[in-house]
Amino acid sequence: MILVTGATGNIGSPLLKELHECGAGPLRGLTRDASRASFPEGAEAVEGDFAEIASLKPALEGVRSLFLVSRIGSDAGILAAARQAGAEHVVLVSSITVQTHPHLGPAGENLAVELLLKGSGMAWTILRPTQFASNTLRWAASIRQHQTVRAPYPGIGIPTIHPADIASVARVALTESGHQGRTYALTGPELVTARQQAEAIAAAIGREVPFAEISREEAHRDMAAFLGDEAADAVLDVTGGDVNDALLKVRDTVSRITGSPARPFRQWVSENADAFR
Repeated sequence: MILVTGATGNIGSPLLKELHECGAGPLRGLTRDASRASFPEGAEAVEGDFAEIASLKPALEGVRSLFLVSRIGSDAGILAAARQAGAEHVVLVSSITVQTHPHLGPAGENLAVELLLKGSGMAWTILRPTQFASNTLRWAASIRQHQTVRAPYPGIGIPTIHPADIASVARVALTESGHQGRTYALTGPELVTARQQAEAIAAAIGREVPFAEISREEAHRDMAAFLGDEAADAVLDVTGGDVNDALLKVRDTVSRITGSPARPFRQWVSENADAFR
């Protein structure tokens, strides 16, 4: 039995689909509201809340492999419950900042989860993706209202990754041998700037998307309102304020592991254009 947590999310949903299509065997998706989940035929929807570790017990029963996104609950409690239930292998989604910006607070938190997993007694595979293409959904409401997209560092490109590529690598790690005890840095196939992201969205929806550069101070003020000061600073550093060669490197990990080329940002936009219309 494979349990996919965050099964209705940007990674979990395509992962369940891929696992089903490749005949991975019994599948279970964890969600807060099973009545609203739309899973592939045969995939069991189970409810659970990471804030209540006891609620995860039914979801973990009989599970041998677990897909987990870090820092969405008590990772220590989740991993302990998985081990107690008999889980043998965990595929963890961490962050590339663990290796590119280890001094940042969120990167340190992700590293702490990685170390928890390595010390859990279960086999592990760690995925460290860069910036998600789906992060541009934060602009969706403004674009739908024909407002200007405002962002700092408009000319700095990040090798943004399609969440489905993370899912594809996770599917391979969960179903094929040779990936236990491995850590994979994951990126998209090319550097994409914030301005290019806005242009790609404009092309997909067939109308202009006005774009304006703002200062780091303005961006921090907006982000800190819902992320907090430290997290806002960390996001701004890794999206332009403190980039380095390790963060900007385009890696072939997705194609090497899955056998298929990494999906470009424009593909994610074409698949999600309705969110911006």
